[in-house]
Amino acid sequence: MQTLFDYAPRYGRAVKGLGFKVPATADELVVKERLAGDASTEMGSLTGEEPEYDRRGPIDEREHRRLVKFLEASWQAFDRAVAAARGKELRTGARGGGRSLEKIVGHVLEAEGGYLRRLEYKRTREQESDLALTRAAMLDALAASVRGEVPEFGPRGGRRWSGRYFVRREAWHVLDHAWEIEDRTIQPARR
Repeated sequence: MQTLFDYAPRYGRAVKGLGFKVPATADELVVKERLAGDASTEMGSLTGEEPEYDRRGPIDEREHRRLVKFLEASWQAFDRAVAAARGKELRTGARGGGRSLEKIVGHVLEAEGGYLRRLEYKRTREQESDLALTRAAMLDALAASVRGEVPEFGPRGGRRWSGRYFVRREAWHVLDHAWEIEDRTIQPARR
């Protein structure tokens, strides 16, 4: 809980204007549901299990617009971090394993394809290599989920993500890498 609280100001800057209030203490955080950790959480990722909280009832138009705003704010934070790091060196180290900026961007783009598949959406070849096109596809997939067009289970029996979890997972992932880029960018020495 303390780590989550420690990130609250950073998250607040990313989603400024969307109603998130940075808590004054960790005690203000409200736990809606607890899930067991797994190999993903050991590496600092979200658990692979979707919370039941995200499956509560249908998403109405108002919530859909709110979810889109959170996605867009997360993407903008990532894009700002990428733009600020262009032409600069990234520190090597355990976080990110020393990936280059281009490899981080490529990783995010690749992961988004996996996230889209969790809403029964297949990208075109053109979308696979373009962040803007993939993001447009993500908005289409979310809208299809809101309209109830995404089956609960896929063709091999795996459970599809809810629209809420899709947004939670994507926002977490792009913000995690935006902050990785910010933390690893070496600023030129001032003269």
